[in-house]
Amino acid sequence: MKLHGPPTQITLKQLRYFAVLADTCHFGEAARRLGISQPSLSAQLALLEDTLGLQLLERSRRGVHLTPPGRDVLARAGRALSEVEGIVTFTEAARSEPMGTISLGAKPTLAPYLLPHVVVHLHSAHPSLRLYVREAVPRDLEDELHRGVHDAILAQLPLNMPDALEVRRLFREPIYVAMAVDHPLARKDRIDPADLRGQPVLTLRSGYHLHDQVRRLCEEHNAQLLQQYEGTSLDALRLMVGMGMGLTFMPALYVRSEIAGREDVVVRTLTGPPIVRSIGMAWRAEAGMNASYESIARTIRDVARADFDDLVIEG
Repeated sequence: MKLHGPPTQITLKQLRYFAVLADTCHFGEAARRLGISQPSLSAQLALLEDTLGLQLLERSRRGVHLTPPGRDVLARAGRALSEVEGIVTFTEAARSEPMGTISLGAKPTLAPYLLPHVVVHLHSAHPSLRLYVREAVPRDLEDELHRGVHDAILAQLPLNMPDALEVRRLFREPIYVAMAVDHPLARKDRIDPADLRGQPVLTLRSGYHLHDQVRRLCEEHNAQLLQQYEGTSLDALRLMVGMGMGLTFMPALYVRSEIAGREDVVVRTLTGPPIVRSIGMAWRAEAGMNASYESIARTIRDVARADFDDLVIEG
């Protein structure tokens, strides 16, 4: 490895040789410690002096001493070698565990209800890791990951363009039917799909996977999708549902965080095959951070398994 710039070329090897010689003040001992011949050591240090245009060493039969410029160069060489050693140490650690600042993209229907449980465990296990969480519309997440806006994303699976990505399944999250507490269907413990016939149904605006799921459910069970009242957030849907404007469908993590224990809105399970969304973590395959991202994915799975009984762990 070489440092480029004035005066010409100084190699890290020359600086290391110079530092060892300064420590021993003896060519023979320095050569022995470095595992090279004394003539090779002398040649490299002479080349360093020639490159710098300075005499760094006083050579005599009594030994070797640094010149005044040599002492200044030694101080700077020590700092440079220390920085290089720090880079090596950092990269060795970064290959095996998460550290530094990672930009994590996530959908707003997931991040606020999952990540508060995860970050405590991540910070405890990886104190050098910093998570910069960026929320984005789900359909933008994958494109932004490919463009480098995010380092990794939490997204609903399957993805549209997974070929250049590493994708890890995390869990399947149930979707529940939500309604006002005084809605006629609230008296039932479970909702039959046939009960949806003709019911007004609210959903998030287009661009969210949940919108597509709800639209398909409405088409399948002849429910009435209220497109003129699309919600901009799950909170907005909850408020409209609480006012009796219609039914909606809510993911389990949101239900646990924002609906459990409320007096205006209740949730019920739809009979038949469960309605779920599959959540995964993805990152660019060429990023060279597989071990770090795998560790984060494992932590998310562990937290989901420990803290959320209704999630089905995958991967």
